[in-house]
Amino acid sequence: MSNSSTTPAFEELAGAIGGRRSDYGHISGLLLDRFAPGEAWSRLPYHPIFVGDAGTGVLHGGVVTALLDESCGMAVQLALDGTRAIATLDLRIDYQKPATPGLDIKAHSVCYRTTRSIAFVRSTAYQDSEEDPVATATACFMIGANRTNMLTDRRLDGRAALTLEAPEDPDGPFASSPFARWLGIRVNDDGTLTMPFSPKIIGNPILPAIHGGMTGAFLETTAIVGVRRELGIATLPKPIGLTINYLRSGRALDSFANVSIVKQGRRIVAFEARAWQDDADRPIATAFGHFMLRPTPGNDDE
Repeated sequence: MSNSSTTPAFEELAGAIGGRRSDYGHISGLLLDRFAPGEAWSRLPYHPIFVGDAGTGVLHGGVVTALLDESCGMAVQLALDGTRAIATLDLRIDYQKPATPGLDIKAHSVCYRTTRSIAFVRSTAYQDSEEDPVATATACFMIGANRTNMLTDRRLDGRAALTLEAPEDPDGPFASSPFARWLGIRVNDDGTLTMPFSPKIIGNPILPAIHGGMTGAFLETTAIVGVRRELGIATLPKPIGLTINYLRSGRALDSFANVSIVKQGRRIVAFEARAWQDDADRPIATAFGHFMLRPTPGNDDE
């Protein structure tokens, strides 16, 4: 649904943006519900595969990251003329509360300023009301990031064959995380993690390039696994905030990641994660964030 003041040309642009989403957006069922110049209201229907902790049913933080990233991108395209490729430069997410299991999650994104090369966006993810957010985000996008045009260029084939199904692995490290299993993430003997390339994690299908939200989900998963291992804790840490810096496109290759603890307090741990592909000295993205831990006697306060 659009504003009554929009023109037929803008309606056509919005229709193209809503229909020519990223491959991940298509597979996940992400919908563009409403639109206006520089604004996008999107919705991700609930699916059990999006769960990050089967014990609580809470969605994986990476699902929220991917929703916000794609919704912000839609808002940027709705602020432009639809002919220029965009790429996420950075995305900061503040998690306000866990998403309620079983409910759709929505996002309202506003591209509030564009320059010749950069677009600035803010977004809110919510379920019942935008006044009661699950998470909020700010992002910067590069305009004219490459020569592709997702609205007109020929896409890769095979999207319809990809489904939201995760293999069972009751004895693996992600037994309780369907979304991590769907991504195919595995833990290596040296403590790094691998996210194998798959068409389902594509963002720009013309290059092709990995969806920024999938890279963010991979980095967050790496941080969770690494922090639990380093601190020897059994419970999942609670994400507070995450800032992702995208340094170069994730190509059609396997990705690897590791994490280091920057500071540990009694209840809060700060971490830095990095992801790379064929060269560990040339990361495709880095992330800095904070987790909340259960109080542990003997740790220093923040």
